[in-house]
Amino acid sequence: MEYPDQLTLSGFDGTSSSAVSLPRITNIVKAPPLKCQGIKTKLTPFIFSSIRWNGAGRWIEPFLGSGTVLFNLAPRRALVADTNLHIINFYRDIASGNVTGKTVREYLEREGRSLSIYGDEHYYNVRKRFNAHPSSLDLLFLNRACFNGVMRFNKKGEFNVPFCKKPERFSRAYITKIVNQVSWVSRLIRSRDWVFAVADWRETLSGVRKRDFVYADPPYAGRHTDYYNSWTSEEFVELLARLRDLPAGFALSTWKQNRHRSNPSLEREMPSVVIKTANHFYHVGSKEDLRGEMEEALIISRDFATP
Repeated sequence: MEYPDQLTLSGFDGTSSSAVSLPRITNIVKAPPLKCQGIKTKLTPFIFSSIRWNGAGRWIEPFLGSGTVLFNLAPRRALVADTNLHIINFYRDIASGNVTGKTVREYLEREGRSLSIYGDEHYYNVRKRFNAHPSSLDLLFLNRACFNGVMRFNKKGEFNVPFCKKPERFSRAYITKIVNQVSWVSRLIRSRDWVFAVADWRETLSGVRKRDFVYADPPYAGRHTDYYNSWTSEEFVELLARLRDLPAGFALSTWKQNRHRSNPSLEREMPSVVIKTANHFYHVGSKEDLRGEMEEALIISRDFATP
């Protein structure tokens, strides 16, 4: 299926929804349909309680990833982007109705039966099919049947995560859980004014306006660089500089330290920002040293940070 570079969703009725503002106390965080390493499900309450924003402009995310923060905040207007076209196309397919709770259930029941019979042979057949002709349903299957929920592509742009070795993965309860996640996201997308774009972060930030707020969650340098594009400490420094020059507020998620090492990018002087930290345990990762307890950092422009 062909997609435009951007997709605008216009089902939003500005008279029926009040502005979403931060800070917010959040006790329940819903998980989105797709998993990615670095997913912010457990960290969303920390993020929401650390930011001050009145919701008047657009919520902008140059690195959408799984979309956990976006979907749980559910702002009236948003511009969300990623260079991973498969993730963007997945949510565009939900927006257009090509992917629904019904189609997901039918697909996962069928593919789940084949997985239970043929095991890894079927998984690798689906992976080969996806890499030849990408589809959102195959992406969802691979994401939920691969090793440890990792979202990873090689230099050719091919999904290359191995099988999780669980042929009975798609039980009725597990399929229902995924269907409910897709249906929840579908309701949100159809009731709001959101733009999904396949774009580099620089392009996404070029149109930021004063009342907007930018939440940036790039791949963590030295940890998740094989997600879809490489990501370096130099790019982190460039991103932070661009964020600080914006006319709007921003928050940037990164890592501070774990038991092995500290993030060297945070050792530099950072005037005009506030750095808040929280401990978090990662369960998703391709290697053991990418899983475990991590001290997270949230870098926030000073006027938009809570006390």
